[in-house]
Amino acid sequence: MFCPILSFLNKIMSISRKNVFIYLVCFLSFLFWIIINTLFPLRIFEERAQYFMDSKFWIKTPIVTQKNQDLKKTTPLNLDLFYEAYKQASENYYGFDTLSEKDLVSGMIKGFVDSFWDKHSEYFNIDETKKFNEVLSGDFEGIGAVIEKNDFWVVIERIIAGSPAKEAGLISGDIITKANNEELKDLSLTDAVSKIRGKADTTVSLEVIRAGQKEIMTKVVTRKKIDIPSVDGKMIDGTSIGYIALSIFGEKTADDFNKTLTDLENQKATGLIIDLRDNGGGYLETAVSILSNFVEKDKVLVTTKEKNPFLNRSYFSYGNTGKSLPIVVLINENSASASEITAGALKDYNLAILVGQKSYGKGSVQQPFNLSDGSEMKITVAKWYTPKDYGIDKIGINPDIEVKFEPEDYDKKYDRQLEEAKKILFQFIKTGDKQKTVDGYLKNKEVLLKKSSETASGSLGK
Repeated sequence: MFCPILSFLNKIMSISRKNVFIYLVCFLSFLFWIIINTLFPLRIFEERAQYFMDSKFWIKTPIVTQKNQDLKKTTPLNLDLFYEAYKQASENYYGFDTLSEKDLVSGMIKGFVDSFWDKHSEYFNIDETKKFNEVLSGDFEGIGAVIEKNDFWVVIERIIAGSPAKEAGLISGDIITKANNEELKDLSLTDAVSKIRGKADTTVSLEVIRAGQKEIMTKVVTRKKIDIPSVDGKMIDGTSIGYIALSIFGEKTADDFNKTLTDLENQKATGLIIDLRDNGGGYLETAVSILSNFVEKDKVLVTTKEKNPFLNRSYFSYGNTGKSLPIVVLINENSASASEITAGALKDYNLAILVGQKSYGKGSVQQPFNLSDGSEMKITVAKWYTPKDYGIDKIGINPDIEVKFEPEDYDKKYDRQLEEAKKILFQFIKTGDKQKTVDGYLKNKEVLLKKSSETASGSLGK
């Protein structure tokens, strides 16, 4: 037994010190190689897994970018042409010496992100980053409208429920031409927003063009602190129907929704209307939490697919309340992102009837990267899919029953979509069957349209 060991020791003793050193170096190198190729990749995986445990929707856990030195090593672009252009500009542009390095770098990054041709990928400077993050925290001052800017106009994309803009009668699609008599069309989006927003209790006079109206309207709006009421719930008067409107999927929305739902259930609600109109989305985890009230435990709610397929992930319901209320979900062309995740899952599992108009079609996921100066770059990192693996990006979700506003509804402040949703929900409660309710409503509507057409024809005949 000891012979092989003694023989091995004799050989070791006979080897010169120089050779022993060489063998030792080889052995340590081999050991280091094993450590690098086993333990280190496991650590990378562990950190990535933890990142996904903490991840959000289009606002994921922010990742701080690497230092410039590391980026230079990995940048695949040939920037010779850029430096050539920079040299020409710095030597020949008349006002170059008056430009700040900070503004130049910020503009370069913005142009880089704009070159993606993805309107959901954006670069925010320090001030824009602050304002962007204020929206989801629900703490800012202004008129309570989300605007966008094209080459010619400043357009209202959506109105926050209960906001000064809503009270002043502004609606989605309105074009704002002036703010306090200042033209907005030649301003950047940031500058236009700064003209419209302002301190609470101050006023702003807006000149507005509305589709279908010939004259320019003037709306004087009193700004106020916008404490976004992400959840507004109540029992509809004289009915047993509960109503919950969501304006955004923010940090506190899930908790507020769960409390409101419990309150409505305690008031013996027999059906529920969830209003997602003009809700531009927010946190994915908020949508998952809300859906978990209705979808059976461990059912897939949404799946995200990334550039690297190994990083694809499904989000599951973590247990419903056991209550099976008939649900109608209101959506429109401004229902996007987390709103569509919620509507899509409820539709796929036949838990709700969707009423209104086709949704926006934002089936992509954005992640913010915090840059070292406090600015932020939000870029698309994934696409998401409904439980039945439907991709809705740039397509939207069709309602089960389409209901459009008539021109006179705006003047009369008549919410036609909500009123039809009530009728549909009453039938849903009565039948207990989604498809039977949808078919019955559409058939009845067809009959009414036929009668209306016959009446009109008869009147013309007379």
